[in-house]
Amino acid sequence: MIAAAAVLGVLALALAWPAPVALSGASWTARSPATALALWQGIALGGGLAMIGSLLAFGAAPAGSLAGAATSLLPSFWTGPIPAAFGVVQLASLTLAVGLAVHLALNLVSTAVRAERARRRQHRLVDLLGDPLPGSPGTRVLSHPVPVAYCVPGIRTATVLTDGLVDLLDDDELRAVLAHERAHLDQFHHLVLLAFRAWHAALPWFPIANRAEGAVALLTEMLADDRARAVVGAEPLATALVRVGTAGEPGAYADAGGVHPDPRMLERRLARLDPGTTPLPRWARAACWTAAIATAVTPIVVLASILV
Repeated sequence: MIAAAAVLGVLALALAWPAPVALSGASWTARSPATALALWQGIALGGGLAMIGSLLAFGAAPAGSLAGAATSLLPSFWTGPIPAAFGVVQLASLTLAVGLAVHLALNLVSTAVRAERARRRQHRLVDLLGDPLPGSPGTRVLSHPVPVAYCVPGIRTATVLTDGLVDLLDDDELRAVLAHERAHLDQFHHLVLLAFRAWHAALPWFPIANRAEGAVALLTEMLADDRARAVVGAEPLATALVRVGTAGEPGAYADAGGVHPDPRMLERRLARLDPGTTPLPRWARAACWTAAIATAVTPIVVLASILV
Protein backbone atom coordinates (compact mmCIF):
# COMPACT_ATOMS: atom_id res chain seq x y z
CA MET A 1 0.00 0.00 0.00
CA ILE A 2 2.77 2.43 0.86
CA ALA A 3 4.52 1.55 -2.40
CA ALA A 4 1.30 2.22 -4.33
CA ALA A 5 0.88 5.53 -2.52
CA ALA A 6 4.46 6.49 -3.42
CA VAL A 7 3.99 5.56 -7.08
CA LEU A 8 0.77 7.54 -7.32
CA GLY A 9 2.30 10.46 -5.44
CA VAL A 10 5.26 10.68 -7.81
CA LEU A 11 2.92 10.46 -10.80
CA ALA A 12 0.68 13.18 -9.33
CA LEU A 13 3.65 15.50 -8.82
CA ALA A 14 4.92 14.89 -12.36
CA LEU A 15 1.49 15.60 -13.86
CA ALA A 16 0.94 18.64 -11.65
CA TRP A 17 3.95 20.61 -12.80
CA PRO A 18 6.75 19.43 -15.16
CA ALA A 19 4.54 17.57 -17.64
CA PRO A 20 2.00 20.37 -18.27
CA VAL A 21 4.71 23.03 -18.27
CA ALA A 22 6.61 21.11 -20.94
CA LEU A 23 3.47 20.51 -23.00
CA SER A 24 2.27 24.12 -22.82
CA GLY A 25 5.65 25.32 -24.07
CA ALA A 26 6.04 22.73 -26.83
CA SER A 27 6.06 24.03 -30.41
CA TRP A 28 4.89 20.77 -32.01
CA THR A 29 1.36 21.02 -30.61
CA ALA A 30 0.31 23.34 -33.45
CA ARG A 31 1.29 20.65 -35.96
CA SER A 32 -0.95 17.98 -34.41
CA PRO A 33 -3.53 19.65 -32.17
CA ALA A 34 -5.67 16.52 -31.75
CA THR A 35 -2.67 14.63 -30.39
CA ALA A 36 -1.78 17.48 -28.04
CA LEU A 37 -5.38 17.67 -26.85
CA ALA A 38 -5.33 13.94 -26.05
CA LEU A 39 -2.19 14.48 -23.97
CA TRP A 40 -3.79 17.35 -22.06
CA GLN A 41 -6.80 15.18 -21.29
CA GLY A 42 -4.56 12.33 -20.16
CA ILE A 43 -2.59 14.69 -17.90
CA ALA A 44 -5.74 16.15 -16.34
CA LEU A 45 -7.48 12.82 -15.76
CA GLY A 46 -4.35 10.95 -14.69
CA GLY A 47 -3.21 13.79 -12.44
CA GLY A 48 -6.54 14.01 -10.63
CA LEU A 49 -6.81 10.26 -10.15
CA ALA A 50 -3.19 9.97 -9.01
CA MET A 51 -3.57 12.79 -6.49
CA ILE A 52 -6.72 11.32 -4.95
CA GLY A 53 -5.41 7.76 -5.24
CA SER A 54 -2.14 8.48 -3.45
CA LEU A 55 -4.02 9.94 -0.50
CA LEU A 56 -6.41 6.99 -0.43
CA ALA A 57 -3.60 4.43 -0.64
CA PHE A 58 -1.63 6.07 2.16
CA GLY A 59 -4.67 6.45 4.40
CA ALA A 60 -5.83 2.88 3.83
CA ALA A 61 -2.38 1.34 4.38
CA PRO A 62 -3.08 0.00 7.90
CA ALA A 63 -5.90 -2.18 6.53
CA GLY A 64 -3.89 -3.52 3.59
CA SER A 65 -6.49 -2.59 0.96
CA LEU A 66 -9.09 0.03 0.14
CA ALA A 67 -11.92 -2.45 0.77
CA GLY A 68 -10.37 -3.42 4.09
CA ALA A 69 -10.14 0.22 5.15
CA ALA A 70 -13.77 0.80 4.28
CA THR A 71 -14.79 -2.33 6.20
CA SER A 72 -12.79 -1.25 9.25
CA LEU A 73 -13.71 2.43 9.35
CA LEU A 74 -17.28 2.77 8.14
CA PRO A 75 -18.90 0.80 11.02
CA SER A 76 -16.96 2.89 13.56
CA PHE A 77 -18.91 5.99 12.50
CA TRP A 78 -22.03 4.47 14.09
CA THR A 79 -21.03 1.70 16.47
CA GLY A 80 -17.71 2.29 18.07
CA PRO A 81 -14.25 3.80 18.27
CA ILE A 82 -11.95 4.15 15.30
CA PRO A 83 -9.52 1.21 15.01
CA ALA A 84 -6.22 1.94 16.72
CA ALA A 85 -4.26 1.10 13.57
CA PHE A 86 -5.53 4.27 11.92
CA GLY A 87 -3.71 7.30 13.26
CA VAL A 88 -4.39 10.98 12.76
CA VAL A 89 -2.21 11.12 9.64
CA GLN A 90 -4.03 8.25 7.94
CA LEU A 91 -7.45 9.66 8.82
CA ALA A 92 -6.43 13.10 7.57
CA SER A 93 -5.21 11.56 4.31
CA LEU A 94 -8.49 9.71 3.75
CA THR A 95 -10.53 12.80 4.63
CA LEU A 96 -8.51 14.93 2.24
CA ALA A 97 -8.92 12.38 -0.55
CA VAL A 98 -12.68 12.22 -0.14
CA GLY A 99 -12.95 16.00 0.22
CA LEU A 100 -10.89 16.61 -2.92
CA ALA A 101 -12.93 14.12 -4.94
CA VAL A 102 -16.20 15.70 -3.81
CA HIS A 103 -14.84 19.20 -4.44
CA LEU A 104 -13.82 18.35 -8.00
CA ALA A 105 -17.13 16.60 -8.72
CA LEU A 106 -19.23 19.45 -7.35
CA ASN A 107 -17.25 22.00 -9.37
CA LEU A 108 -17.78 19.95 -12.51
CA VAL A 109 -21.54 19.81 -11.88
CA SER A 110 -21.85 23.50 -11.00
CA THR A 111 -19.77 24.53 -14.02
CA ALA A 112 -21.95 22.41 -16.28
CA VAL A 113 -25.13 23.90 -14.81
CA ARG A 114 -23.88 27.47 -15.28
CA ALA A 115 -22.82 26.72 -18.85
CA GLU A 116 -26.19 25.19 -19.67
CA ARG A 117 -27.99 28.23 -18.28
CA ALA A 118 -25.79 30.51 -20.38
CA ARG A 119 -26.47 28.43 -23.50
CA ARG A 120 -30.23 28.53 -22.95
CA ARG A 121 -30.10 32.29 -22.49
CA GLN A 122 -28.06 32.61 -25.69
CA HIS A 123 -30.52 30.44 -27.62
CA ARG A 124 -33.46 32.58 -26.46
CA LEU A 125 -31.71 35.80 -27.45
CA VAL A 126 -30.58 34.44 -30.81
CA ASP A 127 -34.08 33.16 -31.61
CA LEU A 128 -35.53 36.55 -30.68
CA LEU A 129 -33.01 38.83 -32.37
CA GLY A 130 -31.54 36.75 -35.20
CA ASP A 131 -32.70 35.92 -38.69
CA PRO A 132 -31.99 32.64 -40.52
CA LEU A 133 -29.13 32.66 -43.02
CA PRO A 134 -30.48 31.39 -46.36
CA GLY A 135 -28.92 28.08 -47.40
CA SER A 136 -27.36 27.44 -44.00
CA PRO A 137 -29.67 25.58 -41.58
CA GLY A 138 -29.04 26.30 -37.92
CA THR A 139 -27.31 29.62 -38.64
CA ARG A 140 -28.72 32.91 -37.35
CA VAL A 141 -27.66 36.42 -38.31
CA LEU A 142 -27.77 39.28 -35.82
CA SER A 143 -28.14 42.88 -36.93
CA HIS A 144 -24.86 44.34 -35.72
CA PRO A 145 -22.04 46.10 -37.59
CA VAL A 146 -19.16 44.46 -35.70
CA PRO A 147 -17.97 41.25 -37.44
CA VAL A 148 -18.53 38.44 -34.95
CA ALA A 149 -18.99 34.69 -35.29
CA TYR A 150 -19.59 32.11 -32.58
CA CYS A 151 -21.54 28.94 -31.92
CA VAL A 152 -23.99 27.99 -29.20
CA PRO A 153 -23.77 24.26 -28.33
CA GLY A 154 -26.34 22.11 -26.61
CA ILE A 155 -29.08 19.69 -27.58
CA ARG A 156 -30.16 22.32 -30.08
CA THR A 157 -27.15 24.02 -31.65
CA ALA A 158 -26.79 27.33 -33.44
CA THR A 159 -24.10 29.17 -35.37
CA VAL A 160 -24.35 32.92 -34.91
CA LEU A 161 -23.02 35.57 -37.28
CA THR A 162 -23.51 39.32 -37.51
CA ASP A 163 -24.46 41.48 -40.49
CA GLY A 164 -21.05 43.07 -40.20
CA LEU A 165 -19.34 39.73 -40.75
CA VAL A 166 -21.60 38.64 -43.62
CA ASP A 167 -21.02 41.96 -45.40
CA LEU A 168 -17.27 41.84 -44.79
CA LEU A 169 -16.47 38.35 -46.13
CA ASP A 170 -16.77 36.85 -49.58
CA ASP A 171 -18.47 33.50 -50.16
CA ASP A 172 -15.42 31.29 -49.58
CA GLU A 173 -14.40 33.21 -46.46
CA LEU A 174 -17.92 32.94 -45.09
CA ARG A 175 -17.90 29.19 -45.77
CA ALA A 176 -14.62 28.97 -43.86
CA VAL A 177 -16.16 30.70 -40.83
CA LEU A 178 -19.25 28.49 -40.95
CA ALA A 179 -17.14 25.33 -41.25
CA HIS A 180 -14.98 26.48 -38.33
CA GLU A 181 -17.96 27.06 -36.05
CA ARG A 182 -19.66 23.85 -37.16
CA ALA A 183 -16.48 21.93 -36.28
CA HIS A 184 -16.68 23.23 -32.72
CA LEU A 185 -20.21 21.81 -32.49
CA ASP A 186 -19.55 18.52 -34.28
CA GLN A 187 -16.43 17.76 -32.24
CA PHE A 188 -18.04 18.74 -28.90
CA HIS A 189 -15.30 21.19 -28.03
CA HIS A 190 -17.58 22.79 -25.44
CA LEU A 191 -17.47 19.58 -23.39
CA VAL A 192 -13.67 19.44 -23.52
CA LEU A 193 -13.42 23.06 -22.45
CA LEU A 194 -16.02 22.49 -19.75
CA ALA A 195 -13.86 19.87 -18.03
CA PHE A 196 -10.80 22.13 -17.98
CA ARG A 197 -12.89 25.11 -16.91
CA ALA A 198 -14.20 23.07 -13.96
CA TRP A 199 -10.64 22.05 -13.07
CA HIS A 200 -9.60 25.71 -13.06
CA ALA A 201 -12.66 26.68 -10.98
CA ALA A 202 -11.91 23.94 -8.46
CA LEU A 203 -8.23 24.90 -8.10
CA PRO A 204 -8.00 28.62 -9.00
CA TRP A 205 -4.75 28.96 -7.03
CA PHE A 206 -3.16 26.22 -9.14
CA PRO A 207 -1.22 27.89 -12.00
CA ILE A 208 -1.27 24.80 -14.19
CA ALA A 209 -5.07 24.73 -14.24
CA ASN A 210 -5.14 28.19 -15.81
CA ARG A 211 -2.37 27.31 -18.24
CA ALA A 212 -4.13 24.10 -19.25
CA GLU A 213 -7.44 25.85 -19.92
CA GLY A 214 -5.78 28.42 -22.19
CA ALA A 215 -3.77 25.78 -24.06
CA VAL A 216 -6.83 23.60 -24.64
CA ALA A 217 -8.83 26.59 -25.89
CA LEU A 218 -6.12 27.29 -28.48
CA LEU A 219 -6.01 23.64 -29.57
CA THR A 220 -9.78 23.53 -30.13
CA GLU A 221 -9.50 26.64 -32.32
CA MET A 222 -6.76 24.94 -34.34
CA LEU A 223 -8.86 21.80 -34.76
CA ALA A 224 -11.77 23.89 -36.02
CA ASP A 225 -9.38 25.68 -38.39
CA ASP A 226 -8.33 22.32 -39.79
CA ARG A 227 -11.95 21.51 -40.65
CA ALA A 228 -12.37 24.90 -42.35
CA ARG A 229 -9.13 24.46 -44.29
CA ALA A 230 -10.32 21.06 -45.53
CA VAL A 231 -13.55 22.66 -46.78
CA VAL A 232 -12.30 25.83 -48.50
CA GLY A 233 -8.50 25.75 -48.41
CA ALA A 234 -5.95 27.69 -46.40
CA GLU A 235 -6.07 31.01 -48.23
CA PRO A 236 -9.77 31.89 -47.68
CA LEU A 237 -9.47 30.74 -44.08
CA ALA A 238 -6.40 32.92 -43.45
CA THR A 239 -8.10 35.92 -45.02
CA ALA A 240 -11.21 35.37 -42.91
CA LEU A 241 -9.12 35.08 -39.76
CA VAL A 242 -7.34 38.35 -40.52
CA ARG A 243 -10.59 40.17 -41.28
CA VAL A 244 -12.56 38.84 -38.34
CA GLY A 245 -9.67 39.02 -35.87
CA THR A 246 -10.27 37.66 -32.37
CA ALA A 247 -14.09 37.92 -32.46
CA GLY A 248 -15.52 34.49 -31.84
CA GLU A 249 -12.44 33.09 -30.10
CA PRO A 250 -12.96 31.65 -26.61
CA GLY A 251 -14.05 34.41 -24.26
CA ALA A 252 -16.02 36.31 -26.90
CA TYR A 253 -19.46 35.08 -25.84
CA ALA A 254 -21.54 34.11 -22.81
CA ASP A 255 -20.79 30.38 -22.75
CA ALA A 256 -17.04 30.91 -22.79
CA GLY A 257 -16.93 30.76 -19.01
CA GLY A 258 -14.40 33.55 -18.62
CA VAL A 259 -11.62 32.07 -20.73
CA HIS A 260 -8.97 34.67 -21.44
CA PRO A 261 -7.56 33.83 -24.87
CA ASP A 262 -3.85 33.79 -25.51
CA PRO A 263 -3.02 37.26 -26.91
CA ARG A 264 -0.99 35.50 -29.60
CA MET A 265 -3.78 33.07 -30.48
CA LEU A 266 -4.57 34.66 -33.83
CA GLU A 267 -0.89 34.87 -34.71
CA ARG A 268 -0.38 31.19 -33.89
CA ARG A 269 -3.44 30.12 -35.83
CA LEU A 270 -2.27 32.00 -38.91
CA ALA A 271 1.31 30.72 -38.66
CA ARG A 272 0.25 27.07 -38.84
CA LEU A 273 -1.62 27.68 -42.12
CA ASP A 274 1.74 28.01 -43.86
CA PRO A 275 2.14 25.20 -46.44
CA GLY A 276 5.44 24.21 -44.82
CA THR A 277 3.71 23.23 -41.57
CA THR A 278 3.21 19.47 -41.55
CA PRO A 279 1.71 17.13 -38.95
CA LEU A 280 3.92 15.10 -36.66
CA PRO A 281 5.14 11.81 -38.14
CA ARG A 282 2.77 8.90 -37.58
CA TRP A 283 5.13 7.21 -35.14
CA ALA A 284 5.33 10.37 -33.02
CA ARG A 285 1.55 10.75 -32.93
CA ALA A 286 1.20 7.08 -31.96
CA ALA A 287 3.73 7.54 -29.15
CA CYS A 288 1.87 10.58 -27.82
CA TRP A 289 -1.48 8.81 -27.91
CA THR A 290 0.06 5.84 -26.11
CA ALA A 291 1.48 8.18 -23.46
CA ALA A 292 -1.91 9.88 -23.04
CA ILE A 293 -3.70 6.57 -22.55
CA ALA A 294 -1.01 5.24 -20.20
CA THR A 295 -1.11 8.43 -18.13
CA ALA A 296 -4.87 8.14 -17.63
CA VAL A 297 -4.93 4.37 -17.08
CA THR A 298 -1.94 3.94 -14.74
CA PRO A 299 -3.66 5.37 -11.61
CA ILE A 300 -6.68 3.14 -12.30
CA VAL A 301 -4.49 0.05 -12.56
CA VAL A 302 -2.61 0.88 -9.36
CA LEU A 303 -5.82 1.56 -7.46
CA ALA A 304 -7.35 -1.68 -8.77
CA SER A 305 -4.34 -3.59 -7.46
CA ILE A 306 -4.98 -2.39 -3.91
CA LEU A 307 -8.75 -2.49 -4.00
CA VAL A 308 -9.07 -5.81 -2.14
